[in-house]
Order: sequence, then C-alpha cells, then structure tokens
Amino acid sequence: MGTRWSAAIVAPPPGVEAAIQGVLAHIIAQMSNWEPASQLSRINAAAPGGWHGIAPEFVQVMTVALDIATRSDGAFDPAMGALVDLWGFGPPGPRDDVPDDGAIDAARAAIGPGAMELDAPLLRLRRTRPARLDLSGIAKGYAVDAVAARLRGIGCTDFLVEIGGELVGVGIPPDGQPWWVDVEAPPGVALPPLRIALHGIAVATSGDYRRVGAHGSHSINPRTGRPIAHGTASVTVVHADCCHADAWASALTVLEPDAAMALAEREGLAVQLVVRGSGEWLSSAMRAMLD
Repeated sequence: MGTRWSAAIVAPPPGVEAAIQGVLAHIIAQMSNWEPASQLSRINAAAPGGWHGIAPEFVQVMTVALDIATRSDGAFDPAMGALVDLWGFGPPGPRDDVPDDGAIDAARAAIGPGAMELDAPLLRLRRTRPARLDLSGIAKGYAVDAVAARLRGIGCTDFLVEIGGELVGVGIPPDGQPWWVDVEAPPGVALPPLRIALHGIAVATSGDYRRVGAHGSHSINPRTGRPIAHGTASVTVVHADCCHADAWASALTVLEPDAAMALAEREGLAVQLVVRGSGEWLSSAMRAMLD
C-alpha cells in the first residue's frame, strides 16, 4: 500500500505479527493496483464487459465504495484509476507534462455511475466501460478494519491499529485511559492538534499535503478530472469503521469546503475540515463528539 503499519496490543499472543502480515498480504493480493498479479490489476488488464469472480472482502469494499459514490454524487469514484494514472499518481509513475484536455475528457467519460457493475450475491464484478479500478481511497481503511477483526479473532481485546495514518482503537491501554490520538494540523496551518479518544471507533484523514506531484495535489476530482485547487488542506472523519471513514475523507477532500460540510451534515458525519485561510470547520456530529 506504499505506507507503514503499526499496532499497539495489550498482552499480544504468540504469532500476532505474522497474523497481521497475513491479513495485509491477502488484501494486497486482491485490491492493490500496484501489484500486477492482484485481482484488481487482472480486472483492469482485461477487456471491459466480462464478469470477474472476486473475493468476499473485495465485494465488501466495492459495496461501500459504490454506495459512497452514489451518496457523494460522484465525488468518490472507485473507477477513476485512469485519471489517477493520467496525472502521474498511479503505477505508470509520475509525469512532467500536463495531460491534454482530450485525454482527460476520455478518462472522465469512462467513469461515473454504471462504469462498474457489482453482483454481490455471486461474488463477481465487471467493467461496463474502459474504466480502471483504483481503491486507494478506501482499501487502506478497510485493511485497518480487517486487521482489527483478525486481532479480535485471536483473542486480543485492547489494541490500536494504524496504517498510513488511518486508525482504529479497541478497548483500553494498561493505564485505563482510552487510546488517545492527535490529528496534527497540516503544514503551514496554525491549529492545535485534534485530540480524539478511539474507543471502538476509527479515524481517517485525507489532505492536499500528503502527496503532491508536479501539477498539485494527488486528490483528483472525478467530476472535473483534475487535481483539486480549492482551500481544503485536510479532512478528518471519525466513524464506526475505518473503511467508511477513509472513503468519506477521500470524497469530502475533493469538494469545495461549503459543499463538503453540507454533505457531512446531510450524512451525519463527524468531520473536521481544515481550510487554508479560514481555519477549522467542524460538523455538528464532530462538535457533539468533542463536547
């Protein structure tokens, strides 16, 4: 996934690290667009139109991804891999020139509603158009949840799992306090850290500063086909699971701040926006959580 993972576990059983590595390897083998042999890469390499059998975990992620794509009116799109690649943020590698309008329009025409058809009961998926899957805006969060589920399955009751800044906390550490985590402000923004007690909940953050290429933020707006250029520096979402938190943070990042906050309020999401030039914006659910 191009990042690091960590886990703080109270009284970890023997073999716990191997168990975590096994979960992550299983997810990478299914959903990585950086591994040529993954299920996702094989689907992308095949001609559109044919059905592909996928694992139950893949079905679960696609179900959430397509739901949030609908709820966000396309601000999140799991079929936008071609756009990500076009701007130099995917497996083909970085580029120095700006994609031409024709290439952007062609990639945009292939995504959107109906580009991916999921048959969840039969564990299969197909591309109806020459779109390419990219689950980088959700799979990391799902991996946090999957590791947490595996730890519960082997008897762990108190732990904090983190993958690339996405976290879930379960139980309590030895000092009897919750798992306290600080979400630091983006570089150049003078704000105190957002402190959250993770006790059976998850948090994910997306920001314009995390990966920046020659042409700006790595966050591509599927609606425009271009990197975001508005003032949102970071979006943090607290949710019952990290899969949803990750995907919602990705979706809200591409929206203008007013639109992002309106969507967060409509969906009842606990959200912090950090907007350059106008500071911290908190949704009603986040304010209630922090009170």
